[in-house]
Amino acid sequence: MSSIFNSLHIGYSGLNGAQVGINTTSHNLSNAETEGYSRQRVVHAAAIPLESAPGHVGNGTEVKDIQRIFDNFVYDRYTSISSDKEYSDFEKKTLNELSTYFPEIDGVGIKADLTKYYDMWQTFADNPDNDSIKLSLATQTKTLTEHIAQTQEQAKKLQSQLNDQLAANVDEVNSIASQLADVSKAIDIAESAEGYTANDLRDKRNILERSMSRLIGAEINSGLIESNIQMNSSSNTKTGSYTVHVNGFNIVDGHSVHPIHLTNENNKSGFYDLSVKQEDGTFVPMAEKITGGSIGAILNLRGASIDTTSGMPTNGVIQNVISEFDAFSEGLIESTNNLYAKSSTTKMESNIIDIDPEDSLVSSNLNVQNGSFEMIIYDIDGNIAAKREIHINPATVMTGLPGSNSIQGQFEAQLDDNNDGNANNDIDDFIKFNWATYASGEHGLELALDPLSESQGYTFSMADVLKDSSYSSGSNFAGALGMSRYFDGNDAQSIQLNHTLSNNPTLMSAGATPLAGDNTIALNMVQDQYEKLDFHVGSEDVNSTKYSMFDMITTSVGIQTNAAILKNETISTQFNATELEYNSISKVSIDEEMTNLIKYQTSYGAAAKVITTIDQMMQTLLGIKQ
Repeated sequence: MSSIFNSLHIGYSGLNGAQVGINTTSHNLSNAETEGYSRQRVVHAAAIPLESAPGHVGNGTEVKDIQRIFDNFVYDRYTSISSDKEYSDFEKKTLNELSTYFPEIDGVGIKADLTKYYDMWQTFADNPDNDSIKLSLATQTKTLTEHIAQTQEQAKKLQSQLNDQLAANVDEVNSIASQLADVSKAIDIAESAEGYTANDLRDKRNILERSMSRLIGAEINSGLIESNIQMNSSSNTKTGSYTVHVNGFNIVDGHSVHPIHLTNENNKSGFYDLSVKQEDGTFVPMAEKITGGSIGAILNLRGASIDTTSGMPTNGVIQNVISEFDAFSEGLIESTNNLYAKSSTTKMESNIIDIDPEDSLVSSNLNVQNGSFEMIIYDIDGNIAAKREIHINPATVMTGLPGSNSIQGQFEAQLDDNNDGNANNDIDDFIKFNWATYASGEHGLELALDPLSESQGYTFSMADVLKDSSYSSGSNFAGALGMSRYFDGNDAQSIQLNHTLSNNPTLMSAGATPLAGDNTIALNMVQDQYEKLDFHVGSEDVNSTKYSMFDMITTSVGIQTNAAILKNETISTQFNATELEYNSISKVSIDEEMTNLIKYQTSYGAAAKVITTIDQMMQTLLGIKQ
């Protein structure tokens, strides 16, 4: 049965409901600019009525819950597009940086340096005995090689920076994963009491989830979605089981964390690899499975797959540029050195050669082809004193007995090269073959004139025998081994003018013979810029000129950069639209909250008026009794 005291309770329930409404509205206003905060609403319901003879008598109001306005479907789209935008932003920024290393416009860049380099060879061909031109050619060669090495160094430094960023981001992912597990546990504890919603904890978890998605493209799996149309037509949220995964790899499973394992201990180049530890203790590689967020962009740019032998990435945008640039430089080095070996000298020393001398040369890591080359002896007057053709086939090895199918065997074979019946004026009489072993344990090929022949003014050279008119149709033996080099080095970072020629450019030779005025090599160098050769990029060969190969590198960088810019514009538009939709549902509206504040203030005043009225009624009753 209702009473006057029950009426007083009804007034109090109104006061309490209004006070909770004011507190919630104040909380919303205080967090209007807080990142990730979802506006909250008080859920009011009529209290259980009292049963009376006239019927059910109202018993005031009660606060059932305080719920946030949140649409999980929109949030999932917002999280996903946030991952895409982070990926796109990072990709665009990095490729813009990479593209600045190739300023091939208005006569600026490596291609312009290459053109000037070959122009200097033409000038040298026109004046083969001019020492000042030799000095100018050496200077232009140094400009070209330094620019190549600098550009490669910049690309490798950028790749190294990405590798460092990868480590920092993975550490952040593991930290956020631990926080997510802790927050999820706190939510489960807080919501264990039926009817209570841990709004601020869920907001905190959503912020961490979005950060995780932006970092690594993580996705969230929860239990059932519960709708609350009373609050808002779009309001719903997920409850139940909770996991955070990246393409099937669980990073967070309920309250447990499975951190990403990051290591570069066995990588001599310092590149990090990623894996996840399974229950049996084994580590499963996961780098190639990460395709979202900034980490996905880093791996796509740096390279996700690491070669266990070299320690270098086998894929990735920047790694591809590095590999193509190395191939370009290696082709320039080998083709130039192969031609320059035709200049007469008294001694040739190869690069360090890492092969088994009894294994096939054609099948080795050297770029030696089936074919042959000639060893030519010149006398002091530039006349050919002896000539021998050295043949290379798939069975040819480096060392062996005289007469065997080896380079040494063919050098040392006792043949009558001149068909004159004289056994003392053949290649084996002039040149000493030496497969050298150095103090470091490394090996190299040394060819030297017999001291007596050298004292008599003899010199020798090595010239490829071409199968057709193209320069690449020979054996490339001299270029592959680096015999009588014009360039030192074997890739983009190590390319430089041979140290002997760098120290004394006047030693440069424009011709094959020791005679003044010979310009055959210089002319060959000029022609070489138009010759096609095979550039070895990974397991593929690119047949083109040096200019075309370099254009392929710069064009690829330009196309990918432009594509990244256009893609970023599209994704940014999608992101802005999705963010606007998300904010329209969950973000605090100052105007709306101020309206609610007035509403609750009025409600509070009305409830207070009820209590004042009942107080007056009680005073009246007490007065009657007195």
